[in-house]
Amino acid sequence: MIDEIKKLQKEVEKIRSQLYIFYELTKAMRTTLHLDEIAYIILTGLTAHQGLGFNRAVLFLTASGNKKINGFMGIGSVDGAEADTIWKNIKDEKKDLYDLIESYRPIKEGKVRPKFMELVRSLSFSTEKENGILSEILSEKGPIYFASEEIENSQKDPLISKLHLKDFLAASLWIKEKPAGLIIVDNSITQKPINEEDIKIFNMFVEQACGAIENSQIFENTLTRSHTDSLTSLWNHGYFQYKLDEELQRAKANNESLSIMMVDLDDFKKFNDTFGHIEGDKALKKIAEIFRENCRKVDIICRYGGEEFSLIIPSASKEEAFYLAQRIRESTQNNSKHKFTISVGIASFPKDGDNKAALIEKADKALYAAKNQGKNRVVLA
Repeated sequence: MIDEIKKLQKEVEKIRSQLYIFYELTKAMRTTLHLDEIAYIILTGLTAHQGLGFNRAVLFLTASGNKKINGFMGIGSVDGAEADTIWKNIKDEKKDLYDLIESYRPIKEGKVRPKFMELVRSLSFSTEKENGILSEILSEKGPIYFASEEIENSQKDPLISKLHLKDFLAASLWIKEKPAGLIIVDNSITQKPINEEDIKIFNMFVEQACGAIENSQIFENTLTRSHTDSLTSLWNHGYFQYKLDEELQRAKANNESLSIMMVDLDDFKKFNDTFGHIEGDKALKKIAEIFRENCRKVDIICRYGGEEFSLIIPSASKEEAFYLAQRIRESTQNNSKHKFTISVGIASFPKDGDNKAALIEKADKALYAAKNQGKNRVVLA
């Protein structure tokens, strides 16, 4: 009887602990709607000692119309030495669940680059063809446990080989009746066995994750639409202001350069007066296409207003931005139907200022100088 009471007390304590973790994680997730922050909270719950305590947790999300699945975030370590360092730091600083969640801030700002996080973010797989274990996970609703002996002959499987998986749990994230991603957890360092209780609680985490990620994606899609110019599909003025703050913060944290361009389409008012606003709209769309074709994926192209455009060029010196601007200028003149020309002003961090207002002012003055010097040219602040 005493043994049964002790067993019951142990079960009650376990349930109480699980309910507490779910309550705390739900409370933490209410503090943000940003997808990356939501993901970090979920994965922290899966790996923290106060949560499920897995060694590693990985989140993949589908992209390109569900044709690809990309590594979005990972918490854990690449080897035992790194794991020992992480665990010692947590123990020495007595970090609780909220301390661990807060540790995402320097990662988000680029001040800290965990090896495992970088590895996960570098991964991308196709979902268009049969892709081994990945296809199996995405096709199932609910968690799947893969034991070492079951995957012994699958070591060349892309997912297993890239993450060096042995015993692991995986579950697809079904949102609106489609697999929107997947979560993987394992104990790659401690080799602790995964039991039925782990699978049951993991499934509860996955269900909670689906709801939180769906809400976050709705929020971010709404945010994207509100920051997109309806005519050109470029980012708008508000997004330029928001992203310049963010990119400046990252440049300062990483001790990197950052350049901005202010661009004006020369004599566009005269063109509108001659050919009308419908032709003017077509021209602006074409110019937007030319910008996209000449810029990198990391460059942020915005319609500042009217016939003015602005670009944020991360990790680029003033000289590098100048060459890009010249390429855009030449391409605009050579590839636009009416041989449009542009004038460009460029300013760079840290040479021309260490804050947003200073950079915009310097780039604006350079743009006005380009106009005054005869247009169709690039001027540096």
